Formats: sequence, C-alpha cells, structure tokens
Amino acid sequence: MDRADFVHLVRLSEHASADDSARYRRGVAAFAALGYLWVLACLALSVGIIAWVALAAGRGRFSFTRGWLLLFALGLLWATLRALWVRFDEPEGRELSRADAPALFEALERIRKKIKGPPVHRVYLDDEFNASIRQVPRFGLFGGAVNSLSIGLPLLMMLDRRRLLSVLAHEYGHLRGNHGKLSAWIYRTRLSWLKLDASLQRDEGVMALVSQAFFRWYFPRFAARTFALARQDEYEADRISGRLLGTPVAAAALTEIAIKARWYADEFWASHWARAEREPQPPGPFEALSQRAATPPDAEFARQALREAMRRVSDLEDTHPVLRDRLEALGQKAVVPPWSVEPALGMLADSAKWIAHFDNQWRRAHAGDWKQHHAHRSRIRERVELLAARGERNTPDELVEWADAERRLDPAAPVRVRYERALQIAPEHAGALRGLAQMLPLRDRAARLAVLERLYGSSAASRWWAAKSAVAALEDPDAGAHDEDALKLWRGRLKEAEEAEARAWEEITETPFFSQIARHDLGDHELGELRADLARCLPVSRAWLVRKILREFPWRRAYVVFVELPGLDDDDRWQLCRQLEHTLSLPGAALVLWAGHSPTLEEIERQAFGAIWTRTA
Repeated sequence: MDRADFVHLVRLSEHASADDSARYRRGVAAFAALGYLWVLACLALSVGIIAWVALAAGRGRFSFTRGWLLLFALGLLWATLRALWVRFDEPEGRELSRADAPALFEALERIRKKIKGPPVHRVYLDDEFNASIRQVPRFGLFGGAVNSLSIGLPLLMMLDRRRLLSVLAHEYGHLRGNHGKLSAWIYRTRLSWLKLDASLQRDEGVMALVSQAFFRWYFPRFAARTFALARQDEYEADRISGRLLGTPVAAAALTEIAIKARWYADEFWASHWARAEREPQPPGPFEALSQRAATPPDAEFARQALREAMRRVSDLEDTHPVLRDRLEALGQKAVVPPWSVEPALGMLADSAKWIAHFDNQWRRAHAGDWKQHHAHRSRIRERVELLAARGERNTPDELVEWADAERRLDPAAPVRVRYERALQIAPEHAGALRGLAQMLPLRDRAARLAVLERLYGSSAASRWWAAKSAVAALEDPDAGAHDEDALKLWRGRLKEAEEAEARAWEEITETPFFSQIARHDLGDHELGELRADLARCLPVSRAWLVRKILREFPWRRAYVVFVELPGLDDDDRWQLCRQLEHTLSLPGAALVLWAGHSPTLEEIERQAFGAIWTRTA
C-alpha cells in the first residue's frame, strides 16, 4: 500500500467513526479478528496435513508427495507457533516495588478504583521525560496481558504531584473498564503484529515468505483502519484525566510538559554537554537536573515554545493529537501555566538512590562519547583562540566562523560585532546576515526584518530560512503591532520557498539512494558538530554521510545520512530517523536512512565512502 492509499483509508475510517461510532468499532473488531483467523487457519491446516500424512503412513501409503506435504506442514506449523508465541521485551528501566514508592502505588490504586480498570502489574522507573503504559500479551497473541507503567525520573523532577497524577490518570485511562476493552485489545494486537512482522523479516524460509506476503497486505490496512480508534482513545484518556483531577490541572500538565520538553531537549542537554569543555570525565546529568528543575524556563522561551507547539497540526505519523487539539477537546485555552513548585520526586521513598543509579548508568553509557566531545570542544576553543589572535586580519568567512564557534561554546556569547564587521567587508555575506538576524533582539522587529530582507534577496539557498524567520517574527504578538501587509508578503515568499523545498526534498527522496552522490563537503567544524549530535544519540553505532547533487537546485547543500541502529525494531528505527532529520547539525536538508533491508549494510559500506563516525566502547 502506498502513502496515498494509506491516507485515503485513514480518512475513510475517520469519517466512518464520526458518522456511526458503534458500527465503525464493530468493523475494526472484525478486521482485527481476520488476523487471528489467518493464524488459526494456518494452524488448523498444518495440523490437518500432519495428521493425514501420519494416518497414511500408518497404513503403509507414505509417498514422495506426502513427504513434501509433511515438510510443508511442519514449516507452516513452526511459523504459526512463532506467531502464537511471539515474545516481547520487558520495558526499559528499573522495576519499582511498593516499598520503593509507597505514595506512588497508593495513588495508582486510587486511580484504578475510580476508573474501575484492571491493575497495573509492574511499575518501572526510567530516564525519559515521559510516562507510558503498555499491555503485553502473556501468551503470545492469545491470553491476558501484563500491564506495565513506565515513569521517567525527569518527569518526576519537573511536575508537581497533582499534574503528575493527571499524566498517570491519562495513561491509566487507556486501560479503563468495558468501554476501553476494544481499544486495549486493538493496541495489543497492533503490538503483536508489529513484533511478528519484525521476526518474520529475519526468516528466509518458504513459510515466512507466505506470512510476509499476508502481512504486507494486512498490516498497513489494519493500521489505517484502527488509526481513528487510537486517536479517539487519546482524547478519551484526556477526558478521564480531566474528570479525576480537573480539566484545568490536565490542561496545565499538558502545557507544562510541552514547554519543559522543549527546554529539556534544547536547553538542558545542550548545557550539560557543554560541560565537556572543562570536564574530561562525564558528570551525572540527573543530579544537575534535580537542582535546575526548580528554576522555571525563561518567560520568553516559554512563550516561544508554547507558540511553536500550538502551530503544529496533527498528522498521520503519530496517533497522539497535537497540543492545540487536546486543549480544544478539554475546552481550555493555551496559556503559560503557573509552574510546578513542589516536584513529585517526593513520591519516591529514596529519590537520591535513583538519581545516583541513573547518573551512574548514564556515565557508563556515554564515557566514550564524552571523551570525543571533550576533544571536539577543545578543538573549537583552540580555533577560537587562533582566530582571535588574527583579529582584524580575518576574512569575512573567518569572522563568521569565529562568531559561530563562540556561539557553539556559549549561545549567549556577545558576537554581534563580528557579524557586523564581516558585513562591512562583504555586505551580502549570507552567513553574516543569518548570524546577525539571530543576534538581534526579538523585540527589534524592524531591524530583524531589514536583515532578513537582505538575506532573502542575496542568497537563494537561504530564502526558506529567511521567510520562515520573518513570518515567525511578524506572528509574534510580543514583538510589535500586527502588520498585515508585511505578513502577507512574507507568507507568500514562504509558500514559494516551501514549494521549492518540497521539490528539492522530492528529488532527494525519490531518486535511488546512491545516485547523484559525492563525498560530503563539510568543513572540520561542521563535521565536528555532526559527530557531537551522533554521539548524543545513543542508539546510533555508526554513521555515513554523502552529499546529494540536486539537478533542479545544484547550489543547494543536501545530504543523505546512513546510520546503523542495532537493537531497535523497524518501527523505532523509522521514528528515530525522522527525528534525526530535524535535529542533526547539517547545513542543508538531510534524508536519514538506517542499514536494513533497503539499503543493506553491505551496500552502504561499499558505496557511502566510509563511515564518518563510529561509537567507541
């Protein structure tokens, strides 16, 4: 099934759910049962053939044809039993006992009684800024399920007790009584099919090929038909959270998480890795986070993060609706909430023990990466010192490099004068214009727009960035009065630039992976930044980088990044690659692919000019 067909089927399912929810749910249940019927039919067929051949052999009628049928049936039986007994990995993290967090377990029991849901069998503490609940089948595709709740230590540090309970009520809402049984069953079934498909992909037997053919037809249709149900389930879980803790608390928790997740990813981890410049050995991040979490994000950062979160629209990549839709469903407005004061960390009996545990775990996992990052930042510092020693003799390119390097070491470094000096020498220098636009105060909208106007007119490669930045400045109510004419102009420019970006992206993604490629053109500092990003992404073990030569936009810098991701299933690999496309420090658009079936690891090693980064032990 191609993308267009998938989208069409999702839309049909959404309309069916809106028109007649009960009938839609019956249809989903019937289609989900089809997968189970296929497994049972295969089981019945294999057992029937084996019994028939055995009976014939007992009567002395065994033949060459019956021998081949027996082999076929045994292969089918093996593949079917694998489907029935597909194994699931335990959640990551450390399992908590009631003695480890008595207040947490008491709260979960109160939520369970109010929702009238099944028990949570296991509670795990991990190092993610998240909470999630999983239903893992006990006996493969059939039988009951083990309910496992995972809670992130950073979440306990950054939310107060009531808002954390609101999050937990949302997660528990997925297990709610009779109304939620279909959703829970569909969730378990989706998980089972994903795991089975990944398992069959590694099997090259004849029966595995038959199973793969069925799943290539069945699973995309199952995912599309159940998409509306999964999204409805998220809204229903939010309503349960609002009913138990109050909709203002639920909305405040959602908003605070959205803002602090941005702060945690962009501000906290950047500052933590910046410590590598002066500390050769990795410090534990969670002890530092427990102290910094008491200080709320800067007011301007919070407003900007909320605006960006509210601009996002729900898509088909994730069944979770975006913040805007969730707040509207709760009937709440998007405002920066009062920050949590007393962290929910107190729900752990011995929080210091768990902070030390995850700090030690993080240090062990990142010792080699920290060493590389320490060396990288030392090289940046040496380069800054060399350029500083040259002073006025630096070229415009060197002045921009000097300013950019200082900002990498310290985002608040006062380097505006270097960009302005570069522009005195080369008035249309794209890097200097871009740097200056970023250095100007947000409230100085007129000056920012003037610089962006110069950048848009002088650099075709920078038009999308300039237009996007200008629209954001004009849409910011804190930056000045509304200017409809300027906003209309820049929105039109942004639309044209986005259309060009889309054509460039289409050429990157729709041409063969290894056609129109050359060795990458990154400088030492650009390559160092990319390697630092890869070091911080723990699942990546190796990476390759090639430049993609675009026929329509030969002046564009565009790249394909190949990564090796051992230990993840294909769904997690896909999600991580899409995330890396937005977060890797590259001076142009990048397509990120993992070494798997297409392209294979052998193809990458043969054609991608050698790995640019390898994780050390």
